[in-house]
Amino acid sequence: MKITDHLKNAKSTLFSFEILPPLKGQSLKELLEGIEPLMEFKPPFVDVTYHREEYIYKKHPNGLLEKVSTKKRPGTVGICAAIMNRFQVDAVPHLLCGGFSKEETENALIDLNFIGVENVLALRGDAPKTEGKFIPEKNGHHFASELVDQIIRMNQGKYLHEETETSFHTNFCVGVAGYPEKHFEAPSMKFDLKYLKEKVDRGAEYIVTQMFFDNEKFFEFERNVRAAGIDVPIIPGLKPITTLSQITMLPRTFFLDLPDALTDELLKCKTNAEVKEIGIEWAIQQSKELVKAGVPSLHFYTMSKAEATYKIAKEVF
Repeated sequence: MKITDHLKNAKSTLFSFEILPPLKGQSLKELLEGIEPLMEFKPPFVDVTYHREEYIYKKHPNGLLEKVSTKKRPGTVGICAAIMNRFQVDAVPHLLCGGFSKEETENALIDLNFIGVENVLALRGDAPKTEGKFIPEKNGHHFASELVDQIIRMNQGKYLHEETETSFHTNFCVGVAGYPEKHFEAPSMKFDLKYLKEKVDRGAEYIVTQMFFDNEKFFEFERNVRAAGIDVPIIPGLKPITTLSQITMLPRTFFLDLPDALTDELLKCKTNAEVKEIGIEWAIQQSKELVKAGVPSLHFYTMSKAEATYKIAKEVF
């Protein structure tokens, strides 16, 4: 079922979450058993992230550097198939511009359509750690709006190297990302919303937000989105803080702010266990307020670790 249909048919706020493909060496069995406790809350869909190929530079005795490809995580397509088969829920794979050509994207979409996936989240993706800015792949997309356009064209039976429309139409519902505190590359929120609207105008049917820790920023974002003429569902993304390192890492990595009230409590903590307790309680209160406001779903960034999200969901759903 399409995400938009899940949201339309829901009588109350839904529960959903995102997982990462496991690191090389870990098994599918471990991944599935790890998220199984969250099935108690009947998520209608689970997001599976996609990862571009990563590289290391190997130095040779002659001083030359060799760029060596390292693929650390197994394929998203196979994980989606496994989740759908094991739990009878919809899997939502992420698709990236960065690191993928249009041909590779088309092939991935054909594979996803073949296994019965009906939803995808279209993202530009970040630059690799070794590069200072985002550089599109050769014959790849520069922006998520272009990726949305390719997916919609396939829904219409239009493929990259077909001269005419084919009878083979995909049927993907496309989601895109939104940023309550704006994308870090956007000079202003107004500028950011202009490009969000472009993604929706090209065919995106729902928005999932970057994580945030201040609900007022989400509510303000929601008002600004509607004022910009965007009327698709907006799903808030949440993540509990669980370690001392995240107090500085999350703001630095995701370009977001932590509320003073949360920061004051976290800075009193001496251990990760204390941080986790405060982070979970903060996320519970966030979740309850968002549910009361009538958001269509709460979407949790779990990093494939169920414990904290389970404790939050137990208090909210």
